Amino acid sequence: MRRHARTLIAVTAAALLASCGTAAPGGPGGPTITVDNCGAPAEFPAPAQRMFVNDGNMISMVLALGAQQQVAAVSSLQRDADVLRRHYGDAVDRLPVVAPSSPSRETVLAQRPDVVVAGWNYGYSESTRLTPDGLRGAGIAGYVLTESCRQGAGKARGIVEPWQALRTDLTNLGAITGRTEQAARVNADVQRRLDALRAAPQPRRKPTIFLFDSASDTVFSSGNKGGPQAIIDAAGGRNAIEDVRDTWTKVSWERVAASEPDAFLFVDYPPQTFAEKVAMLRARPGIDRLRAVTEQRFLNLPYSMWTSGPLNIDAAEQVRAQLERWGLVPPSGLVPRSDDRVG
Repeated sequence: MRRHARTLIAVTAAALLASCGTAAPGGPGGPTITVDNCGAPAEFPAPAQRMFVNDGNMISMVLALGAQQQVAAVSSLQRDADVLRRHYGDAVDRLPVVAPSSPSRETVLAQRPDVVVAGWNYGYSESTRLTPDGLRGAGIAGYVLTESCRQGAGKARGIVEPWQALRTDLTNLGAITGRTEQAARVNADVQRRLDALRAAPQPRRKPTIFLFDSASDTVFSSGNKGGPQAIIDAAGGRNAIEDVRDTWTKVSWERVAASEPDAFLFVDYPPQTFAEKVAMLRARPGIDRLRAVTEQRFLNLPYSMWTSGPLNIDAAEQVRAQLERWGLVPPSGLVPRSDDRVG
């Protein structure tokens, strides 16, 4: 969160624009494919053979596609290793980890990747000189997480609704890795489960949910372009800051209090622990009296379930189940495929 002879395939919201050409980053003279990335065509070797993948959510995409053998290196894995292992097995333990957090440009270049999969504030940053344009100048194709695509000249991110962003990335990465059929299967599974959630009985008044990532003098949360918006909405809730047109962003403590949330959902993300975050809520005058706090309506889920990735649908199922346990939405009979609650 902090978190790329010719054949053309048409691009739709969840489909790809693809073409095989002559020269491309990472594979001089080899076959290439072009996909629409952040609203512009971007060329990649076809298929990618040495991917560098940063962050648990993008690693989960590669694992869901079964493309782990095409990964040369990963970074920012450790905090998500347990949840990824539960969902994707011991393939996680065979991934070559070269950096514990967002990698430096030098670390990436040292792995000689043909494709880098990262995002703005998910590894890419002008301050570290690790950018898609910089990588392409070095002969490496840089793919940008769709959820992190910038809206324009500023730093606000998110150009499509979050479920569409996920479908787009799975489709694009399926094409880049030569695993289009598996990408279609993953997208279909997500859609079936999403349809079931949307068909579940809905409350007369949607409970207001505040997504709490971390805090200091402000609180880090997520607006209407981030994965949490999709998760909360699918679960039958209302994102407390759904009016904010951004992905991950800061809001004031006053905004938290004014939203009067019915529940707090937490991103299990260091360096602040779940217990420390709850203690901050209980110590804050005014917020300590919110019903969500006094009734301890807290749910903590791993980072890679909140950031854009295939585990978003698992998070949505688990949030729905928890809202039902709290009596904030009607019983549905839906059973989450997994249980990833932390703390």
